[in-house]
Amino acid sequence: MQVYYATQFVLPLPAGHRFPMAKYQLLRDRLAAELPGIELMQALPATDGELALAHSPAYIAAISNGSVDPKLMREIGFPWSEAMAERARRSVGATIAACRATFKEGVAANIAGGTHHAYADKGGGFCVFNDAAVASRLMQAEWARECGPHARPLKVAIVDLDVHQGNGTARVFRDDPSVFTLSLHGQKNFPFRKEASDLDIDLPDGCGDDDYLHALERALDELEQRFEPGLVIYLAGADPHEGDRLGRLKLTWDGLEARDRRIFDWAWQRRLPLAFAMAGGYGARIEDTVQVQVNTFRVAAEYARRWQNLAR
Repeated sequence: MQVYYATQFVLPLPAGHRFPMAKYQLLRDRLAAELPGIELMQALPATDGELALAHSPAYIAAISNGSVDPKLMREIGFPWSEAMAERARRSVGATIAACRATFKEGVAANIAGGTHHAYADKGGGFCVFNDAAVASRLMQAEWARECGPHARPLKVAIVDLDVHQGNGTARVFRDDPSVFTLSLHGQKNFPFRKEASDLDIDLPDGCGDDDYLHALERALDELEQRFEPGLVIYLAGADPHEGDRLGRLKLTWDGLEARDRRIFDWAWQRRLPLAFAMAGGYGARIEDTVQVQVNTFRVAAEYARRWQNLAR
């Protein structure tokens, strides 16, 4: 299973900043030590042309050269730096690479990504560029080019299980019937002004394993009734965990593993290629966030082996 990273770009965040930048290197180290079947690969940066599939040229230029409005940078939550701009590009590039790989291997991943609060012309909530949005549009374009004008267009389902609603993704695809946006999130959590996804499932504070998994099952049933994807992009947020500082839900280790297993199995049963990104995670103990993510990769690796056996 191919897994893409950009952990060499560490943002110079001020002391006490609440974004756990160290989690990406910790996750990469755990994967290298514990899952030998994973192939770790450095992500290339997304180009201006690729980013422009989902973002305005003016916003891309402002992030690239540092001329972005300070107010917009405060919404993003990071200070601008060259490393920030480069990391944002490579986070998108990692999801692009994972999507390309998944058409050959069935399952692939981005160690970071899931930057679903980024709109076409602005970022927010630690999200600069929207990796799932750019990758969806690029995969559709590459599919059309490879398969020809008479082929069935590629439809993409973005299954967003970060605890925060995917407002930027919902807005980007608001009038696009070729991409289905599903968001299962905390009703009273950030963002407090939400956009309308194709399917939003609002969950109350304190929601635990059973209620969450029932809600997920209903959501997948509705997705299947309304849409026929050819590619799934899964945002496997660690922040629904009961130990998360910002999540406000109460999923256990077992509940989150059951969530992941349900998504990977749903895609496998339908032979749908699935690329996943790790999205949010703000555990009171950073080790807890990383453990949730490692558990996701363990499940993913099982399904990657099924795809490998299928190809033999």
